[in-house]
Amino acid sequence: MRASRFFISTLKEAPSDAEIVSHQLMMRAGMIKRLGSGIYTYMPMGLKVIRKVEAIVREEMNNAAAIELLMPLVQPAELWQETGRWDKMGAELMRVKDRHGREFAIQPTSEEVITDVVRSEIKSYKQLPLNFYHIQTKFRDERRPRFGLMRGREFTMKDAYSFDRDLAGMQQSYKVMFDAYTRIFTRFGLKFRAVAADNGAIGGTGSHEFHVIASTGEDALVYCPDSDYAANMEAAEALATGTRPAPGAALVKTSTPKAAKCEDVAKLLGTALSNTIKTLALTVEQQGEDGTAGKKQYFMLLLRGDHELNEIKVGKVPGLANHRFSTEAEILEVYGCIPGYLGPIGTKAPVTVVADRTVANMADFITGANEADFHYTGANWGRDVAEPAIVADLRNVVEGDPSPDGKGVLAIERGIEVGHVFQLGTAYSESMKATFLDENGKAAPLQMGCYGIGVTRILGAAIEQNFDEKGIIWPTSLAPFELVLCPMGYDRSELVKEETDKLYAAAQAAGIDVIVDDRGLRPGAMFADWELIGVPHRVVIGERGLKEGNLEYQGRRDTEATPVPLAEVVDFIKGKVQQ
Repeated sequence: MRASRFFISTLKEAPSDAEIVSHQLMMRAGMIKRLGSGIYTYMPMGLKVIRKVEAIVREEMNNAAAIELLMPLVQPAELWQETGRWDKMGAELMRVKDRHGREFAIQPTSEEVITDVVRSEIKSYKQLPLNFYHIQTKFRDERRPRFGLMRGREFTMKDAYSFDRDLAGMQQSYKVMFDAYTRIFTRFGLKFRAVAADNGAIGGTGSHEFHVIASTGEDALVYCPDSDYAANMEAAEALATGTRPAPGAALVKTSTPKAAKCEDVAKLLGTALSNTIKTLALTVEQQGEDGTAGKKQYFMLLLRGDHELNEIKVGKVPGLANHRFSTEAEILEVYGCIPGYLGPIGTKAPVTVVADRTVANMADFITGANEADFHYTGANWGRDVAEPAIVADLRNVVEGDPSPDGKGVLAIERGIEVGHVFQLGTAYSESMKATFLDENGKAAPLQMGCYGIGVTRILGAAIEQNFDEKGIIWPTSLAPFELVLCPMGYDRSELVKEETDKLYAAAQAAGIDVIVDDRGLRPGAMFADWELIGVPHRVVIGERGLKEGNLEYQGRRDTEATPVPLAEVVDFIKGKVQQ
C-alpha cells in the first residue's frame, strides 16, 4: 500500500469529548469518526485493525471446530418473549416496529435466534456436539455511551454457541472454547488474564471473563500471585479474616453525636475503622397472587466498617434475590431510629440479621444503638446479641485477604473485559423447548454454552495497554500495517525512490504488510504520523545511508534507530515481525 493512495487523516489534538487515552488516540489517528452518541464510522485505518482481529478470531474458532454462520441483526420479539428477556433486558434492548406494527429487537446478542435454529434442525444425539459462531454487528442502548469503542452502543462481537447432549459434554465444549480464547488473546500480543465471573443477565451456571490488563481498566481483577486463582471482583470469594476472640470489654452505650458514618464514629472514639460495623437495611416484598404488594420481610446486613458491600453476592443470599434497600419510613418503623445509628441490638420489629463472614468473627465491636447519636461499644455475639441468622460472603475482597484456594494472599489489578465464556446449561433450551432424542428415544433439553469476544472493543483495550506520549503502540499482529517505509526525499532523489520501491516490492513478496509513505512530507511530520498511528516497525531510506550501504530500522518502542545493511534488511524485518 502507498500512503498517497490510502486515506490518512491524523489530528494534532483530540476532540474535547474524547475522555480516555484510547478514544483520544483513535480519533487523532483517524481510525474512527463519531456519527452519533456511541456510534462510530470505522475509517480505513481502524477497519484494517478490526479485520486483523477478526482474522485471528476466525482462524482459532475454525481450528476449534466451530462452524461459522451469520444471524440477522433484527430479530422477532416473539423469540425474546419465549425466554422472558424481552422485558428482563430493559432499556438496553432496542425495540423497533415494522410497517405492520410487529415488534423486533436489534440484537445485543443471539441466544434466542441460535436456539431457534438448532431446535428446528437438531433431532438426534448423533448430530451432537455442535458449535456455531458468527461475527456480527450488535446494538445495546447504553444509558451513557462513553469512552469511544470501549462503551459504545453499536459494536462488533463474535458470539458462539455450543450444543451438547449432557453436562459433561457441555463442560468439555466450554474447555475447548476457553483454550481457544487463550490462544486468541495470546496471538493478539496482549497481556491478559482469565478470571472466574458472575453470569449476570445471560444466565447459566458458570463463566469466565477475559480481561486485557490496563491501569485504566474499569474492572478490578482479583488473583493470587502464588497460584492459579483468579476472579473478577463480583465473583471473588472473601474468606473470614481471623478467628473470633473471647469478649474482652463490657457493653457500653456510648454517645456519638452527629457521627452517622463509621468513619466519623471511629475518629470520634479514637479507634480503628475495622472495629466498627456498618448496617444496611434491606426489604424483601412478596407479591400477592393478584400482583399487588404483599408481606414485607426485613433484613439487616452487617459489614465491617472498612469493607465494601458486593451487591451481586447479596442477591445470592437465600431470600434476598429480590431485595431492595429499605425506605426511611420502613427504617423508622423497624428500628425506631434514623439511618446512621442502626444495629442488631434492640430493634423494634423482627429483623433477619445477615452478617458478613468477617463480622461473624468479630468481638468487642462497635455498632449502632438504634437511637440517634448513640452507638454500642464492646458488643459481642452470643453475650449481647444473638448469633447472626445467616453468615455469608457479602463483601468485596481487599488486597492481602487469604486466597480461597489456601495458597497465598490476594492481589488486585485493573482490567478491561473483552471476552466472556458462559456455561448456560438448559436456561434457554428449556424455555424454548429445544430438545433432542437420546439413545433410548427420550427427549432431553440441549446443554448450551455461550462465548463472546468484543471485536471492536479489542482496539480500545489494546491501546489502553500499549501507548506512550507519541501515540499508539500496536502489537505486530493487530497493527494496521506491520512496517512503514519512510523515504527521505522520495519525490526528489532517484536513488531513494529506486531503493524504496525495491524494498517495498521485496517486503510485499516476503508477506509483510507494508506501507510506503510517498506523500513527500518532511521527516518530522512523517515520523509523527506513524508514531501516532502506532505502526510497530519503521525503516528510513535516505541518500546518506544508502551511500554507506545501510538503512535505519526503529521499532515503535525503541529509543534509537539501528543501522541495518541494505542487503539484510528484509530478513531483519521478517525476524522482527515474527517475534
